[in-house]
Amino acid sequence: MNTPVDAPKGNLIARMRPLWPYFGAYPGTWAIVVLGAIVGAATEPMIPALLKPLLDQGFQQRSLELWTVPVVLLALFGVRGLAGYVAQIGLSRITNHGLMIMRRAMFNKLLVAHMQLFADKTSSALSNSIVYETQNGASMLVNSLLSLTRNALTLAALTGYLFYLNWKLTLIVIAVFPAVAWVMRVLTARLHRLTKANQDATDNLAYVVEENVLAHRDIRLYSAQASQAERFDRLGDSLRNLAMKSTVAGAAMTPMTQMLAAMALSAVISVALVQSATADTSVGGFVAFVTAMLMIIAPIRQLSEVSSPITRGLAALERGLELIDDIPHETQGTFSKPRATGEIQFLEVVVQYGAVESAPVINSLSLCVHSGETIALVGASGAGKSTLVNLLPRFVDIRSGQILLDGHPISEWDLQSLRAQFAYVSQHVIMLNDTIAANVALGMNLERDKVLACLQAANLGALVRDMPQGIDTVVGHNAMQLSGGQRQRLAIARALYKDAPILILDEATSALDTESERAVQDALQGLMHNRTTLVIAHRLSTVMHASRIVTMEAGQIVEVGTHQDLIQRNGHYARLYHLGLGATAAPEA
Repeated sequence: MNTPVDAPKGNLIARMRPLWPYFGAYPGTWAIVVLGAIVGAATEPMIPALLKPLLDQGFQQRSLELWTVPVVLLALFGVRGLAGYVAQIGLSRITNHGLMIMRRAMFNKLLVAHMQLFADKTSSALSNSIVYETQNGASMLVNSLLSLTRNALTLAALTGYLFYLNWKLTLIVIAVFPAVAWVMRVLTARLHRLTKANQDATDNLAYVVEENVLAHRDIRLYSAQASQAERFDRLGDSLRNLAMKSTVAGAAMTPMTQMLAAMALSAVISVALVQSATADTSVGGFVAFVTAMLMIIAPIRQLSEVSSPITRGLAALERGLELIDDIPHETQGTFSKPRATGEIQFLEVVVQYGAVESAPVINSLSLCVHSGETIALVGASGAGKSTLVNLLPRFVDIRSGQILLDGHPISEWDLQSLRAQFAYVSQHVIMLNDTIAANVALGMNLERDKVLACLQAANLGALVRDMPQGIDTVVGHNAMQLSGGQRQRLAIARALYKDAPILILDEATSALDTESERAVQDALQGLMHNRTTLVIAHRLSTVMHASRIVTMEAGQIVEVGTHQDLIQRNGHYARLYHLGLGATAAPEA
């Protein structure tokens, strides 16, 4: 789960350029935001500029009209307030629109990304990146950019005004700028490294929470609360340390820049006092200069503080860009067919997980499955049965060899067309937090009568009739309000609804009681008629009527034949059968 922490690549503009397609959709709004920042910055030097005539003409010469003071101040702050309000509204529009587009792109990539993504990334890390990190990153980055623009313009306006008043003193102020820039550059690089490490630590902590939520029964059954609490505390402490390091690096900017500004201020006041003894400097001019110089400290301080949120926001959004741009799509061909006949051929297929030198999960396997044939796959756990059937819809890719469907390599099939040929019922049932009808008709047009017929065939008719909202009942998270057997029958109803030419049953009746299994077996027998069916099971009732039984061991086929033939051979299948394959008892649903 941990990834190397890379140093920032390129300058700020180069790193932000890939974000422009998402956050640059409203150039007119950007123009209004920038205009508001310019207007706000332009009003900053007007405040010290008003002090000069106020002191020289108002207090010393008493020639200033009294009404001009409140009128000018109200107008000045009214313009500043309006400019800030418009800029903030425009910024919110840009942020939320860009966030919507970026999240959509990330989720769309998630739907078509190569399957390796889900092996490399945890679900908590992916959901964290799409939902939370983009939200926080976009808000921090866009608001910080506005702050950067506004404060940079304010700094330029005040510096220009200082030049206008006294260019010699202004040179002292400007001398501090390179030192501030160096401090920001050094601390920003450290903040970037710490931010990336913080993101990985957050992902690890979220993964621990996710695991404990999913395995809450096992944690309690095996009294593992103490070890899991220790694991959580260890990762939480690591995250705390990283957060403190980030705070130290970010907080160091402000006092360091303020010390540099204080040095410049001391030098300016000293030189100004020397100048006042020899030059014709008015009280108002001196106060205006000192006020403008003191006001320049605020944008310098804010510019030093803006580095941290920009770095963190950019790092968060760059993770989203990595998902969009760097994660490859699933590869596919162009061949498509409305409905396959169901002829399948495995030719010297090899499957390996991980490194090339690792032991193959499927090793040089060849098998021909004829259209309409029912093939039962049996073998000990780890023999490669589930991997073999997962090759067909390309949930797993082969290392070498070839798999043909209706005479065409599955790599040449259009993925949507290829997967339309399969209905899959697994022992691990996944349901969406939606209605029963939506779960049965997943990905297809919803026909209520057909949904009811499929539920009835899967022995769920009585259950649905007893529900107040019938097939419109929302099943909740993974249909946890239903029993294990009911969820599995709901998956069978989904397969019945799809009516695909090839049916894959991976322990499809493992969670059913004997009575329910008989009812579902009748429905499955009707479903398997004139369809190619691959069945993985450890129960005799599921496999004994198969056209052929394929016995697997260590990723290879060791026996093929009918139930009677294999029993008579007294080989691997017979050994599995006598060890318990023929058991018909099952836990009640």
